[in-house]
Amino acid sequence: MTRTGAWAQAAQWCHGVCLDLPSATLDHPFGPDSDVLRVHGKMFALVMGVPHISEHLLVNLKADPVEVPLLIGTHDYVLPAWHMNKKHWISVALGPDADRGLVAGLIEDSYDTVVSKLPAQARQSLNWARDRA
Repeated sequence: MTRTGAWAQAAQWCHGVCLDLPSATLDHPFGPDSDVLRVHGKMFALVMGVPHISEHLLVNLKADPVEVPLLIGTHDYVLPAWHMNKKHWISVALGPDADRGLVAGLIEDSYDTVVSKLPAQARQSLNWARDRA
């Protein structure tokens, strides 16, 4: 699936936010149509197009299980995670109505959740603090 126009812009924006995080990497283990963003080999974001779910590019993000229903119920562009554990993941449609500030915060939260589960040495190498502002 070729990313053009709005999809290309959304992917570029999302990649930029993700890759600005310490030690974040991008790869394509599921093929060229799915972008996996990782920290120390652990996935914190999956960017993909799923036309039968949304006309917009999606990003799957880890989320606090307590917040998942609230996020889905409050924001039309936050959906139950496509092809992931719906208790721990959400899908965000990167359309024009998506609040980019909120989405950037959700990306950082996903990253922080994954980093918090890394071994201490890996966390230290990132100079990561649980309560970073």
